[in-house]
Amino acid sequence: MSERSSSNRRVAGSYAMSLVSITLVLFLLGAFAIFLVHARKLSNHVKENIGFEVVMNSDVKEANILRLQKELDAMPAVKSTEYITKDEAIERLSEDLGEDFLEWLGPEENPLLPSIDVRFHAAYANNDSIALIETMLLENPDVKEVYYQKSLVDLINNNIRKIAIVLMVISLILLLIAIALIRNTIRLSIYSKRFLVRSMQLVGATESFIRKPFLRQGVSQGFFGGLLADVFLVIILYAASKRIPDLALIRDLYDISAILAGIVFLGMLIAWFSTRTALDKFLKADLDKLYN
Repeated sequence: MSERSSSNRRVAGSYAMSLVSITLVLFLLGAFAIFLVHARKLSNHVKENIGFEVVMNSDVKEANILRLQKELDAMPAVKSTEYITKDEAIERLSEDLGEDFLEWLGPEENPLLPSIDVRFHAAYANNDSIALIETMLLENPDVKEVYYQKSLVDLINNNIRKIAIVLMVISLILLLIAIALIRNTIRLSIYSKRFLVRSMQLVGATESFIRKPFLRQGVSQGFFGGLLADVFLVIILYAASKRIPDLALIRDLYDISAILAGIVFLGMLIAWFSTRTALDKFLKADLDKLYN
């Protein structure tokens, strides 16, 4: 009875250690995936706030400005537009300067021009797309000029591109490390039961019959390991949202839910594949190799 109890404790301990290892690996993988999602959302947020100002002529009619604004809103590249009148422009300038700009000018007429402030979707926030729209707008006789910081657009896109490449390389390396660690953990777990596998072979059990309980256990480890990793990730996200409320601006619950589901599925898939390959090795191993 004591031997059976001791054996049960060893099996439970082995299962628990494997589960802990898988949970930690999946947690790190999930944390990095969530970081990638937030980094992508942040880059899109930065791109979509690149300023593009369409300055109108001083004598243009408001109806023409509103018509142009509707045309811009209908473009697939444009995310939003804002019509800024001459009075609104002077108010904003006065707020920035901290004093009444018109009083400083004296009897002079408001020199500021009406304009349309344009924001683009992230996919179109590059100099090539913006230049095409700029050329089209300058053909309109009501438009005086189009202003945006070309060097800033290039700088932002180049830096985001470099960061994206680095993050992709790191994510690939991390995924390979995660697969290797989970495979080694499951392989060690099965190694401790290699003589049980041989005993089942000796009594005539088929390979599919032998694999079934091991695969079931491996998949369950991947499933529960993924669930535990998700629980820790949700706790981290909740704590981060309390400490940094601005994270809500770039958070996408759909993407996060997909990552959490993907972590569970990935844990089950890697565990199943690792169990299958490790078990097949011992099923085909010679008796002498079982002692090595």
